[in-house]
Amino acid sequence: MADDVLAVRVAELYYEDDKTQDEIGALLKITRWKVGRLLAQARERGIVRIEIVHPRARRLGVERQLRERFGLADAVVVPAPTSAGTDTGTGGTGTGTRTTDADADAHERVAQAAADFLAALRPVPRLLGVSWGRTLSDVADHLADGWASGVEVVQINGGVSLNKRASTAASTAVEIARKAGGQATLLPSPAILERLETKRAIEADRTVAGVLEKASAASVYLYSAGVADDTSALVDSGYLTAADVAELVRKGAVGDVVGRYIDANGNIVDPALDQRTVGLGLDRLRSATTGVLVIAGRAKHDIARAVVGGGLCSVIVTDEHTAAALLEE
Repeated sequence: MADDVLAVRVAELYYEDDKTQDEIGALLKITRWKVGRLLAQARERGIVRIEIVHPRARRLGVERQLRERFGLADAVVVPAPTSAGTDTGTGGTGTGTRTTDADADAHERVAQAAADFLAALRPVPRLLGVSWGRTLSDVADHLADGWASGVEVVQINGGVSLNKRASTAASTAVEIARKAGGQATLLPSPAILERLETKRAIEADRTVAGVLEKASAASVYLYSAGVADDTSALVDSGYLTAADVAELVRKGAVGDVVGRYIDANGNIVDPALDQRTVGLGLDRLRSATTGVLVIAGRAKHDIARAVVGGGLCSVIVTDEHTAAALLEE
């Protein structure tokens, strides 16, 4: 107990009064060596807790746990926001229309962290495959001009739609490429076709087939995931109805990744729908050396578990609450 009291006094002098260890030793009539030992003891016993609160800080210990638990190549975890709000939904292919202040803050921090990760990635990806949606659009916004040089960006899943939201499919890829001094190759197809015959005909088109072939050869993939509810971008864009999504949920869907609805184990829940979906399949994401999932918000916890647990990414960029939910499993 005496040591604890002394450790508190040493910590107060060191952290609050900005005294040096020599000055503290002289004041308390103890050696500098003992001052150092008491400071270490104060941290070990939780008397002192050091927190880095900058929005672009990272939780390195949590990142290490994620890598070890799930065999990830890398993980980036940003601190949980301090703001609070009512827990409501987010959704879509990396999109969200109902968020709390805390979730919005987390989303913003994660988008910035993903931009930082991409800019620091070595070797620089010469061919980068990207999905679309609000999350990827925000990542594109946070990338600095000149984040890389000569990067070619290719769209990995369809997104052509009359709806303004889906137009981000093209603008996201173009913006990421522009800021890297490169070019974007777009996938000129809707995300989901009504008829399998139409989908097969589109994929047989030389232009579309060439884009899909290029997408399958990308060295790095960047994508998000959405929850299975009526806020989905796939509903908002007219590809599916709210009733369609409700039926997918009945079959076990927890969300979608690159437009493909999966269950809690990362498996396709509706093979017929999946066959009408245009873009890279889940097998390509599983085999990718660098597949970067960017995901944030409490409503995304279930789909985050499905993607990470199902081996559908090798890197995750997320917030502290989502990381904690993954590690609780």
